[in-house]
Amino acid sequence: MTAGGPPPTDPLRSPASCADLFRVFNRLALQGFGGVLPIAHRELVERERWLSPLQFVELLTVGQVLPGPNIVNMAIILGDRHFGWRGALAASAGLLALPLLIVLALAVVYQRFADQPQVAGALRGMGAVAAGLVIATAVKLARTLKRNPLGLPASCALGAATLVMVGFLRWPMVGVVLGLGGLGMALAGWRLGAPPAPGPSEPGR
Repeated sequence: MTAGGPPPTDPLRSPASCADLFRVFNRLALQGFGGVLPIAHRELVERERWLSPLQFVELLTVGQVLPGPNIVNMAIILGDRHFGWRGALAASAGLLALPLLIVLALAVVYQRFADQPQVAGALRGMGAVAAGLVIATAVKLARTLKRNPLGLPASCALGAATLVMVGFLRWPMVGVVLGLGGLGMALAGWRLGAPPAPGPSEPGR
């Protein structure tokens, strides 16, 4: 069993109501210090079982290529999938309403105490934790590459190219997404349309 939720072999469930969507996304947002994506995977995939790991990756992919924050796009898509515009509104409200008030309050506090060395040190520590959470989520999501139509080698090559272009060469994100994203979609489409490889011949033929 996974911590905080049922084992991933359990059948998928659906949110019971718009209030259920609001509650889960509000809980998710209030845990997301330094980045909500790792918490979203734990809540939506492992705890609530609203998405399979592969569905989570697919939803994240759509959220990344659309304008706006990834997790907000995911909340809107997931809410609309179950309850239409009401579900989209409930999920996004749960994700944004209370955290917005907290951020505004913290902004006032930070403006007053930003020069304190303890505050600067605390922020650096939170940055390290956030980086660890992102890496842990990447390791979890990497398991879905086995069923990706691109295959594991091509997926790793595209990921490495993205890291080099964005992380080291500092190329614009839009160009990298359009270039490597277009290449990945074209290659995936070609492999999905290719005829299946012939299986082993039967004995006696």
